[in-house]
Amino acid sequence: MTLVAGAPPDGTVKTPEVSVRLRVTALVLRALFLGTLVVLAMRVSLPQSETIWSAYETPGDFVRLGLGLAAGIGILVQLFLPPKDAHACRTWTYLGLFLTPLAVAVAIAVW
Repeated sequence: MTLVAGAPPDGTVKTPEVSVRLRVTALVLRALFLGTLVVLAMRVSLPQSETIWSAYETPGDFVRLGLGLAAGIGILVQLFLPPKDAHACRTWTYLGLFLTPLAVAVAIAVW
C-alpha cells in the first residue's frame, strides 16, 4: 500500500473473506436452529381446545395463537437474512453447535 502525497488515506475496513466451509456450516446450523424455533413456536401456540378453528372461543387461546403466529413470522424473516461477514459466520457456527441440539431436545420434550 503506497501513499500518494496529498491524497487522503483509504478509510475503508478490509473484512476477511469467509471460507466456503465456514459459511455453509454457519448457514446449516442457523437454519436448523431457527427451523426448530419455528416448530417450537407453532407447537406451544396451538390452542388448548380441540381444533384450531375454535381458538376464538377462548380469549387466551386466541392471544396465544396470535403471539405464536407473530413469533413464527419473525423467526422466518430472520431465517432468510444470512450472516454478512466472517465474524457473524463464526458466531453462528459456535452458537449453532451448542444451541441446535439443545433446541431439538426441547422440541422433543415439548412434543
